[in-house]
Amino acid sequence: MWWGGRGQSFNIAPQKEEPEMGSVQESRMPEPRSRQPSSCLASRCLPGEQILAWAPGVRKGLEPELSGTLICTNFRVTFQPCGWQQNEDTPLSSEYDFALVNIGRLEAVSGLSRVQLLRPGSLLKFIPEEIMIHGRDFRLLRVGFEAGGLEPQAFQVTMAIVQARAQSNPAQQYSGITLSKAGQASGSRKPPVPLMETAEDWETERKKQAARGWRVSTVNERFDVATSLPRYFWVPNRILDSEVRRAFGHFHQGRGPRLSWHHPGGSDLLRCGGFYTASDPNKEDIRAVESMLQAGHSDVVLVDTMDELPSLADVQLAHLRLRALCLPDSSVAEDKWLSALEGTRWLDYIRACLRKASDISVLVTSRVRSVILQERGDRDLNGLLSSLVQLLSAPEARTLFGFQSLVQREWVAAGHPFLTRLGGTGASEEAPVFLLFLDCVWQLLQQFPADFEFSEFFLLALHDSVRVPDTLTFLRNTPWERGKQSGQLNSYTQVYTPGYSQPPAGNSFNLQLSVWDWDLRYSNAQILQFQNPGYDPEHCPDSWLPRPQPSFMIPGPPSSVWLFSRGALTPLNQLCPWRDSPSLLAVSSRWLPRPAISSESLADQEWGLPSHWGACPLPPGLLLPGYLGPQIRFWRRCYLRGRPEVQSGLSAPTISGLQDELSHLQELLRKWTPRISPEVHSKKRDPHTILNPTEIVGILKGRAEGDLG
Repeated sequence: MWWGGRGQSFNIAPQKEEPEMGSVQESRMPEPRSRQPSSCLASRCLPGEQILAWAPGVRKGLEPELSGTLICTNFRVTFQPCGWQQNEDTPLSSEYDFALVNIGRLEAVSGLSRVQLLRPGSLLKFIPEEIMIHGRDFRLLRVGFEAGGLEPQAFQVTMAIVQARAQSNPAQQYSGITLSKAGQASGSRKPPVPLMETAEDWETERKKQAARGWRVSTVNERFDVATSLPRYFWVPNRILDSEVRRAFGHFHQGRGPRLSWHHPGGSDLLRCGGFYTASDPNKEDIRAVESMLQAGHSDVVLVDTMDELPSLADVQLAHLRLRALCLPDSSVAEDKWLSALEGTRWLDYIRACLRKASDISVLVTSRVRSVILQERGDRDLNGLLSSLVQLLSAPEARTLFGFQSLVQREWVAAGHPFLTRLGGTGASEEAPVFLLFLDCVWQLLQQFPADFEFSEFFLLALHDSVRVPDTLTFLRNTPWERGKQSGQLNSYTQVYTPGYSQPPAGNSFNLQLSVWDWDLRYSNAQILQFQNPGYDPEHCPDSWLPRPQPSFMIPGPPSSVWLFSRGALTPLNQLCPWRDSPSLLAVSSRWLPRPAISSESLADQEWGLPSHWGACPLPPGLLLPGYLGPQIRFWRRCYLRGRPEVQSGLSAPTISGLQDELSHLQELLRKWTPRISPEVHSKKRDPHTILNPTEIVGILKGRAEGDLG
């Protein structure tokens, strides 16, 4: 597949001479006409994209093997099967393309034992019979080259990949793509998901959450408060922008307290950076900080986000170990594979994230209070926990549109450093926190399959999209960088007024594509697979609107301040760390929490669960996931895509393969449904209930009798 719309030009760079090697020179032959790249490729390249080299080959490792052409450009490596036609409505590829920045490992193979690992700048020592491209997204592309005088092309395309990788830079690869699909739209083209780049987007979302005590602040409209913050965010109504500016100066990187989500029962979930203790705020600034943290509530809980969660270095090391374990040539014996998986600590970190998110969800839901997520940088674990809390507490966030909006607001607009965390800058702060979050979401999807509108296919597509440099969504670290690259930063100051639906003249907002433009890389049939067929709309009814829930939201004690750490609430004498801070009222002893023990969750402490389960059920819409032992599963469909022998019979490695597999299973279901034993079929059961062995035998017996009949 080729990036680009119809009618776009492209350049074919002259194929470079390979290094002087006798075997290569002796085998040089003129290229047959039939081997020349098809002229139809001209309409499917990005502006400025050049074909560096190509060679005919056979895709191996998957059934059936496909003949085609391996092509290297200055942007990507792609395999085009013979006779394969590009869908004109889908200008980008979702299966056969490997962006250069996504290639994690490149190997050349000759014979049965000769293997060379090719790093950027390496020199190939032999003519390869096969190359293996390992994607950083766990995909694998194996291409074997044909013999018969075409060996130089195999050498040439391999060296072209090596050299292109050495010269690639994800921070510079974005070319301001405005493909024909986007260009055909009018200037008022509306993005599929609000990008949270205008005051109107924030005001619309605020009204949707019914956060009446909050307003949209424009204090950072010119990014002069913090370049890592969005232009707009929510602050309490009674706080002036001048107070916001001064208060934010006392937090790390200027990331002061802002609203993340307003619970329909009245609680508020906030996030902020760490206190800048070296600052010297006056009394007015301290009062403003406390007022913003309290958000009008008498009960305040400060959550140390980094407590009990992995550090960035821990996440990076675990992910590296996971990738090494999932490689096809992993040296780990099969009988020790599961132990090695636990040794990566990846699943342990998922457990820790889900447990902490569950506890915070209980804090937000059980009482009317202000819950503040505090992380020193406010750009990694705060986004992960805030997003998980909303998924656990808000049914709207579990819809396809709601989840995309959540990611856009809590990750992209909030300034998560995607480029650095995904290794795009070469800095030492690489750590795939967002991929850890996606695995946590997949765990929730497995435990609550009827509560999510989106499917595993969608999560796979989002997982793979973080390393596809076709949009700015994941290619920049801050909203300021993203806006500067796309030309959205203007000299005017936009003043939002309710009811004003059109941006000022000359504004270029929303002219660039985002990752949510799925039709860029996926066909309509593939996008349909993003929908979860097991989703039960009753779990997210249309009547679920922001409204008070007095039966579950209990007013907190007067002027109480808590620190939530290690699964327990500890009273604090004051909210701010500065010595001259006016202390809030001391917490009465009757509000002291019970000592937390390992067998008692925060839900047990807040609601008396499970001993009072019948008297005090969970609030409607709240999910509390399991996170012990086998309740946390391994995402095989994602991480083992490079090992087809493991995927065989389990799942398909590509989106189209998953679609074919689903169609096949649906056909089998239609064939087998009339043959199910009447006794089993007549029983009314919970759709989540697992069949016991006796029922399975009955089903198999009924099928066997039908076959004999």
